[in-house]
Amino acid sequence: MKLKTSISIIGGCLVIFLFIMLPIFLSMQDKKDESIASFKGSDFSLKDMNNNTITQESFNGPLTAIFFGFTNCPDVCPMTLNKMDIVLDKLKNKKRNIKFFFISVDPERDTPKVVKNYLSNFDNNFVGITGEPEKIFLLYQSWGVMSKKIFLENGEYNIDHSSPVIILKDGKYVTMISHRDDIKNSVKILKKYL
Repeated sequence: MKLKTSISIIGGCLVIFLFIMLPIFLSMQDKKDESIASFKGSDFSLKDMNNNTITQESFNGPLTAIFFGFTNCPDVCPMTLNKMDIVLDKLKNKKRNIKFFFISVDPERDTPKVVKNYLSNFDNNFVGITGEPEKIFLLYQSWGVMSKKIFLENGEYNIDHSSPVIILKDGKYVTMISHRDDIKNSVKILKKYL
């Protein structure tokens, strides 16, 4: 008798829990969908490190990866680019279908020459983009990336920024790779969309 009562109480609690929590879970899914829908970029025209014009049309294609960073970054940027360099190598001949853009959030210091020199440290053909600070700001904001200058006592500055690798298929957002994702998981994510 006690067992039946206990099961009835637990079952009743479970039904009440689901009744209360289901709208919350559905609301969270709606917010996630809204958030993803907001990652759509914007119209822009900038120059890459070789003085070629880059627009939103440049992000079209089988798969495009976008990473916003800066060349003076002490840790996350070089580690993320190094990881993506290894990830692309692991994809072997499939990597031809992936374009990778590094967009500077520090265009005041990151001239095309500086960006080109920085990216030459990596094996894959990352395309570096820099340009007018206002245009760069609007571009990274349109992809949901945050960036903020942190001034140091000596007058120099560092930049605190969000650091996802944004993945697009045919120019549309599909997912992102976190700087915390390991190489194996990053390869798996890209293979899913290739």
